[in-house]
Amino acid sequence: MNILWWTLLSFLSGSLMFSYWLGLLTSHNLKEVGDGNPGGLNLWRAAGYTYGLVGITLDFMKGYVPVFLLVQTKALPGLWVVFPAAAALLGHAFSPFMKGRGGKGIAVSFGVWSALTAFSAAVVYAIILALLLAAARRLNKGRPTSSDMDGFQVVLGMLLLMIYLGYVGYSSTILLFGWINFLFFAYTHRNELRRFFTTIRWRR
Repeated sequence: MNILWWTLLSFLSGSLMFSYWLGLLTSHNLKEVGDGNPGGLNLWRAAGYTYGLVGITLDFMKGYVPVFLLVQTKALPGLWVVFPAAAALLGHAFSPFMKGRGGKGIAVSFGVWSALTAFSAAVVYAIILALLLAAARRLNKGRPTSSDMDGFQVVLGMLLLMIYLGYVGYSSTILLFGWINFLFFAYTHRNELRRFFTTIRWRR
């Protein structure tokens, strides 16, 4: 029963749509801002950096807190930890508070990674994304990148993180969650990926 309760707790925590609710408090429907993602970045765009930072922090914490508590209490052994960790992501993407139409899960993913690896994998992923963004800006001659390119970078960055984690010898539990997170990002960014690869084909 432990695994069921921890999984439900993580799912419920992940499903709390803090950025979206903060947007409503400031009279902004984040579903109508930018790419329509009810996350911290669109809250930043709509209501300013103060609200945006609060939203990003809360979205991070809803992934971090339940998994951190789980890791610290050692309530579940080995690979079983993957279920609550993945549930936090699924709660955000399929939030019952949003009728199953949640967000893309970047901040909550950072939270889960931080709890699972004492921030180490989250820092590496942030560095990878920063390098990919710098490379994309260079290829784009300094112009801002499109949301489609940004989505591609999120997914590619997770794939590169998995290659790194496998190379340095992280546990099978961490690697399994990583591949789940990769597939999760591929799903939540499926529209961006489709448009990105369509654009690439047209350019050829």
